[in-house]
Amino acid sequence: MTNTAIRPESGYAPRRAAAPSVAMPGLVATDLDGTVVRSDDTVSGRTFAAFARMKSAGVPIVGITGRGPRLLELSRRDLPVADYLVLAQGAHVVDLTTGPHPVTMFSDSLPCAIVAEVIAAIEEHAGPLSVLVEPVNAPDAYLLGERHPAWRFAELVHPCTRAEALSAPAVKAFAHSDTYQPDDLLALARTVIGPGTVEMTQAGLGYIEICPPGVTKGTGLALVATELGVDPAEALVFGDMPNDLPAFAWAGRRVAVANAHPDVLAAADEVTLANDEDGVAVYLEQILSQA
Repeated sequence: MTNTAIRPESGYAPRRAAAPSVAMPGLVATDLDGTVVRSDDTVSGRTFAAFARMKSAGVPIVGITGRGPRLLELSRRDLPVADYLVLAQGAHVVDLTTGPHPVTMFSDSLPCAIVAEVIAAIEEHAGPLSVLVEPVNAPDAYLLGERHPAWRFAELVHPCTRAEALSAPAVKAFAHSDTYQPDDLLALARTVIGPGTVEMTQAGLGYIEICPPGVTKGTGLALVATELGVDPAEALVFGDMPNDLPAFAWAGRRVAVANAHPDVLAAADEVTLANDEDGVAVYLEQILSQA
């Protein structure tokens, strides 16, 4: 199939594009939810097969996801051929090439006092927020904090007071507003919180995410690429949401799925089919058929 390329300067108007470059990438990195994971929370056999063929061709596979380390096994299930996983928006990076026991290459966290200060500062301008926290040692894969209808994984929230949720260092925190859409809340939060205090993004969950300073999917991917000796220009990245933009900025080849956020479509070199149409698999198959 022919992909659609998006040219930001043209006001996002699509044009028909040739098939992807025949050059094999030095590595393939992909977001999971909304990119290879479909709306029914499954990954197709076609997608599994496409990544397996790419790996058999000698190309390292890297999963880049907002999922925290508590969801490591779920991430491995959804991308079983992954050589590395960049988790928690870059705050936790693991090497899966070492056998059954992953090796942590990098891990960072936020002091609870910093999270509390950031949340309080945002609330001064945005009003009350519903807050969830992923502690460093998440008990039984639970998040801590307030259950809210906006969070679709209520069964994995351990309800507690904010003080209890913020009683230990966090991998990251989530904040939801009943007044602001996530993009608007993120923009407001970035005007309130100065650069260097924390990293903030949103991943399509109805919440903004507050992460340790200086870590993104881009920094995590750069760490893996350095380990492999892969130049950014040789990296192919797939994504769908604003949390993927740092990885797009780092990589030489950027492909969005058709269901992506407008900012991601604008930053992409090419656009493939939607996640529910196996867009990433289609794109990889085109590369493999021409290699």
